[in-house]
Amino acid sequence: MPPVLSMPQPVCLIENVDGDKLVINKEAEKILLEISQPVVVIAIVGKYRTGKSYLMNKLAGSKTGFALGSSIQSKTKGIWMWCVPHPRNPGKTLVLLDTEGLGDVEKGNCKNDAWIFSLAVLLSSALVFNSLGTIDQQSMEQLHYVTELTKLIKLKSSSDQSNETAEYKRFFPSFTWCVRDFTLLLEKNDKPITEDEYLMSSLELKKGTDKRIQDYNLPRECILHFFHTHKCFVFDRPASKKKLQILETLKESELEEDFVEQAAIFYNFMLTNSRVKTLAGGIEVTGRMLGVLAASYVKAIQSGTVPCMENAVLALAEIENTAALQDALSKYECEMDKYIPKFPTETQQEFLTMHMESEKEAIKVFMGRSLNDKDQKYQRKLKELIDHKMIEYSTKNEKASRDFCRKLLQELSVTIENDILQGKYSVPGGHKKYLMKKLNVVEAYNIKPGKGIKALEVMQEYIAEKKEIEAAIIQADDSLTKKERQLAEERAQTENAEREKEIIVQNNKALQQRMEDQDRSFEQHKEMLMDKMEQERKMMMQQNELVISQKLKEQEVMMNSGFQDKVSALQNEIAGLRRQNATQGGKKCIIL
Repeated sequence: MPPVLSMPQPVCLIENVDGDKLVINKEAEKILLEISQPVVVIAIVGKYRTGKSYLMNKLAGSKTGFALGSSIQSKTKGIWMWCVPHPRNPGKTLVLLDTEGLGDVEKGNCKNDAWIFSLAVLLSSALVFNSLGTIDQQSMEQLHYVTELTKLIKLKSSSDQSNETAEYKRFFPSFTWCVRDFTLLLEKNDKPITEDEYLMSSLELKKGTDKRIQDYNLPRECILHFFHTHKCFVFDRPASKKKLQILETLKESELEEDFVEQAAIFYNFMLTNSRVKTLAGGIEVTGRMLGVLAASYVKAIQSGTVPCMENAVLALAEIENTAALQDALSKYECEMDKYIPKFPTETQQEFLTMHMESEKEAIKVFMGRSLNDKDQKYQRKLKELIDHKMIEYSTKNEKASRDFCRKLLQELSVTIENDILQGKYSVPGGHKKYLMKKLNVVEAYNIKPGKGIKALEVMQEYIAEKKEIEAAIIQADDSLTKKERQLAEERAQTENAEREKEIIVQNNKALQQRMEDQDRSFEQHKEMLMDKMEQERKMMMQQNELVISQKLKEQEVMMNSGFQDKVSALQNEIAGLRRQNATQGGKKCIIL
């Protein structure tokens, strides 16, 4: 099926059953598992009835799709998904996730809201928080779920989370705050400021140690610390209160001009700047991988444990590497099957060239899908399986050669076989006539092309089959003296020995070629593995540089707020990332 699914409408990805239990929707999971392209995942969260669905429909290029709702009830239960071809990035799929409204009084389960928020963070590459009015303490309190993320999400499987603090920006999405129905002037100290400056100003921390100040600072610290980039958009009210109830039916000309312009800026920014969902090391997540991760996280929540990103990635790697192994083996078979009509090959080297080209394509497929293949466990298994398959195809090639040669000898020997049956050689001078006929058969056989690598062996078998008949003809030929009979037998034995020697030389040469092929195969695996490791090294370094630049911005905020202890901690984290980059160029261990 095509790599990009253009869904006509959203489907529920994670169902919220009775506001108390989260369940993965198998239909939606199946859709994701069929998407082999990298995905850009934009999720939106926020209090119910704040217009989240309108923005998501806008990103999908549609006026309808995600339920807008026109009453005080939340229309979106669980997490809904809409997959569309990325309008700005060919070869990528845009996955939009619309979450149920946080703080819905009908649910009566705050923990459920926290899990919805956590899943949005875990699954997205860009997180949008939607709120009404202004960025104030009340809106910060609506975002209190961000303060619980360290309790609801584990980055590593080890119990010691002290080393995780520097990693959140690597794993978590970007953060965009959309402030709806904004009526204030964007000013600070009587000077105009940008939307982003408004957000960063709202995230400034207060000095002090009492609980009230700690409660004030905590969500702001979390937003700064967890998310790698921060963006803000403010929107005027789109239409009058009465028209808001029929928003999805309104034309753009019926909406407020400022709102339309602001929505267009938001649309362009999100589609241009939202990155592909990645794992540690910059590994791009496909729709298929996203489906596995979603199922893994929901399963962890169902079991009462905290979703662990490291464990989820390990489980994902097991699935992806097993599939990569099968895909690569299938590719090898597919490529080799194309050569079967050309069997038998004239030489062993010709066959080995076919094998090498097919193996190269198979390794490409494996490298394109494999994930965190520790100690090259799956790649070594691939080589082992391909070696076995190569033997199977080699056997087919040899059989094709034997079949062709036997059929050829059968056709060439029709006359001589009939003459033997009629006793034409059991007469004086019969051996000379037989010898001439046999030489004609051998000569015609030798000049016939396309016999393959078993030509010599099949001829030797043919001569061996006729050995007793020729001996009988020699004995029946009264024209031959005893000496001539002895010479004829010795000549036949000499020819036989020469052919045997030639066969041994040919087999030794084939064995040597196979050994050389194994060396070339190893080098081919090694070269492509090194290429992949180099790509991963560069991706890791690029990811580290991004995290460093983002932590420098966070450090500046802390410095301006006078939090020297936090500045020092950030400096240590930045230094650690720089050391990591400095050691990325070291030698890698290749085990094949």
